[in-house]
Amino acid sequence: MTSSSGRVVTLGETMGLLAATTVGHLPHVPTMALGIGGAESNVAIALTRLGVGVDWIGRLGVDSLGDKVVRELTAEGVGVRATRDPSAPTGLMLKERPPGGGTRVWYYRAHGAGARLCPADVDEDLVATAALLHVTGITPALGEGPAAAVRRAVAVARSCDVPVSVDVNYRSALWSAEDARPVLRALIADADIVFAGDDEARLVLGGDPGPPSEAARALTGLGPAEAVIKLGADGALGLVDGELHEQPAFPVTVVDPVGAGDAFVGAYLAERLAGADPATRLRTAARAGALMCTVPGDWEALPTRATLATTAEPADVVR
Repeated sequence: MTSSSGRVVTLGETMGLLAATTVGHLPHVPTMALGIGGAESNVAIALTRLGVGVDWIGRLGVDSLGDKVVRELTAEGVGVRATRDPSAPTGLMLKERPPGGGTRVWYYRAHGAGARLCPADVDEDLVATAALLHVTGITPALGEGPAAAVRRAVAVARSCDVPVSVDVNYRSALWSAEDARPVLRALIADADIVFAGDDEARLVLGGDPGPPSEAARALTGLGPAEAVIKLGADGALGLVDGELHEQPAFPVTVVDPVGAGDAFVGAYLAERLAGADPATRLRTAARAGALMCTVPGDWEALPTRATLATTAEPADVVR
């Protein structure tokens, strides 16, 4: 067994992000703000803000958007282990805020550097000495190379007794449920922790498993010791070593829900790494996810420990 560095490793695509600065359809929006976004790097930032060291593995173009990604992640304290690809651009997404509420995102990533991620990009020594490896179901959907990179990282982690965390994070724009299901089930089978929305749990399990508690039991039946079901306004629940824990949602006025799931996952993992009990993990995760919904942006509102300490706490339930 290799000794742990105490740092988390994440693996995936981070893109440039152009976000509308006002409510309205994009053809009528006069200005856009430039930032970055990506599920795995969002979780990385969430962890660093909660005091956990993180390294992000990815692939970026040799362009200004790639420089932007490196600059932002480095400024947030994330270790960047990115291959710079001169033959493919950094991916881009556009975010609009249509009238009537909600958010709509347009992706330009099919021929980007992130879609060319491959096993050679995986720093195996980094993964082998990690405290935890976190991946999502987004990366395997980008193509065979990214899927192989995830499989390789997970294989290295398993061989070195590094815990593996998987967030299903299904994206229907990238692949069909039929294509995704066997890949996601195989990924979850090698995980120690799985995160899923209740709809994502049904997709993975191939049917209606019943209430969220039964979905969690069915997911642990695939292999993980921990299954966490994110239920949005209904809170969350976690099944850890056979014990069920329920956590109500924190009531907030939703401004932008993007990134709330990543905030939840990052906070849960930070508490787990700190040795907190499952109820505390869920409570902190729910608080972080709620706070993210109150401010526009994919990661900018990710909370620190000090911010979390000022949030009210509803009671949690253990059954």
